[in-house]
Amino acid sequence: MPFNFVTEKVDVHVVGRVATVKMNRPDALNALDKEMIKGLVSRLKKISVSDEIDIVVLSGTDKAFSSGGDIKAMLSLEDEYEFLSIMDCINELVITLHSLPKITISAISGPAVGLGFSIALATDHILASDTARIAMNFIGIGLIPDGGAHFFLSKSIGERKAKQLIWEGKTMPAEEAFKLGLIHEVAADLETALKDRIDGYLRQPIQAMIKTKKIFAEVNRPHLLKVLELEKYAQRKMRETEDHKEGIRAFVEKRKPVFIGR
Repeated sequence: MPFNFVTEKVDVHVVGRVATVKMNRPDALNALDKEMIKGLVSRLKKISVSDEIDIVVLSGTDKAFSSGGDIKAMLSLEDEYEFLSIMDCINELVITLHSLPKITISAISGPAVGLGFSIALATDHILASDTARIAMNFIGIGLIPDGGAHFFLSKSIGERKAKQLIWEGKTMPAEEAFKLGLIHEVAADLETALKDRIDGYLRQPIQAMIKTKKIFAEVNRPHLLKVLELEKYAQRKMRETEDHKEGIRAFVEKRKPVFIGR
């Protein structure tokens, strides 16, 4: 089928009415750089106009869903215009995924952290292996969540819990994330659970399900767009702080950061 697509960073495979979009940078634990983000947007937009596809599975590789934004790429990023361009790419990916006229499932194995987890939150159903690890850990490098995380977290667990989660930035096992309401399902056998979930959806009047999704997406679109714009410019400000610079130094030097609140 014309949708089957393999590159260094994004693979797409279609079987029947199901498209699997796989982030494929295993050596970097599927860290999201600009090329991968743009590749995801491109493939999702092509899928969005297909009448043959009803379900989209977003996955990583065996060892990781996504370790978040590519910090190594961030280290070499000095141009403000390029930073804002990357943020625009992230925002386009989130809007595209959130409003995709298909049922979307995140299948998480290994870590799903930072921007990687923000993207998972943009899907309709989050299924995680019982060995997966979840974190909204931007705080560790002196940044705020992006990828619409403020929007999605407040929707899923409420603003008060969302603030605590963001401020703590801890890594948690899948079962804890499930109990908090961050993910929908935890499975010992991810592949079997994913197949069961897909088969269940395909037995439903799925066009009615998609229509409901479209209504919610349209109603929430202005709010999500506003959050994404606020995150974009707030993140730019955070990159100028001493705490962010210290967080990056500590990450590179593999030590605990010493923040000063500036």
